[in-house]
Amino acid sequence: MQSLKHFKRVATDWFLWGMVLATVLAYFFPRFGATGGSMHAEYVIKVGVFVVFFLHGVNLSSEQIKRGLTNWRLHVMIQVFTFVVFPLIWLACQKLLGSYVPALLMLGFLYLCALPSTISSSVALTDSAGGNVPAAILNASMSSVIGIFITPWLVSLVVGTGAGGIDLGDTLLDLCAMLLLPLVLGQLMRPLLGKFFARHKKYTNLIDKLVILLLVYAAFCNSMISGMWQSQGNSVILTAFIGTALLLAVILFMTTRTARALKFDHADKVA
Repeated sequence: MQSLKHFKRVATDWFLWGMVLATVLAYFFPRFGATGGSMHAEYVIKVGVFVVFFLHGVNLSSEQIKRGLTNWRLHVMIQVFTFVVFPLIWLACQKLLGSYVPALLMLGFLYLCALPSTISSSVALTDSAGGNVPAAILNASMSSVIGIFITPWLVSLVVGTGAGGIDLGDTLLDLCAMLLLPLVLGQLMRPLLGKFFARHKKYTNLIDKLVILLLVYAAFCNSMISGMWQSQGNSVILTAFIGTALLLAVILFMTTRTARALKFDHADKVA
């Protein structure tokens, strides 16, 4: 009975079907949503992300922010999973399955396991699932900065050469413009707008999800324009899909068990 409820929930979740629709639209209309296309996705998404973090600034109380930022056990767990557990899982898979998986695909999985999550999508998904948003914001930002140093080093351990780096100053500037500025503005406007958006919280969640769908659509449009999918055989695409799904399942199992062992509440488990 419980499994039937879960199935109905998934089957009627417009956001999941929106993800499917975004990929289908990207397949048929890639130029519209690609960088430099008619939609100008690179600008629309930046505006959307700015609005998302502004709304988070309006909706979050100072007490919520303080409580989220001082939960050091949660922060340590997230960073350890991001930069230690993920790469170790890749290493185990490479040892066991490396001879069966194409080398370039295995390298792609390495980047997947070595890179931190994107700030906008991780925060938006955390909020839509009722998670600890301040903690998600802090950890997504922190991992982006740490990743400047750790990710190239992790990749270089495998490929044997420098994997290239990202300019620290540019990254910090982007974080301030995309995250810190709208959050501060939202906090400043909270006395005026807080009650209004508290009554209309569902619209904040809607905007979060729409921005994620835009990100997915634009990313797939760019990948279609680059010819990445066309240059791969069906077996490689299927392997990538199955591998990603299995990796997600393993990580969800491990993080859920760890969060329970640390006695985190629901919001922290989601974050």
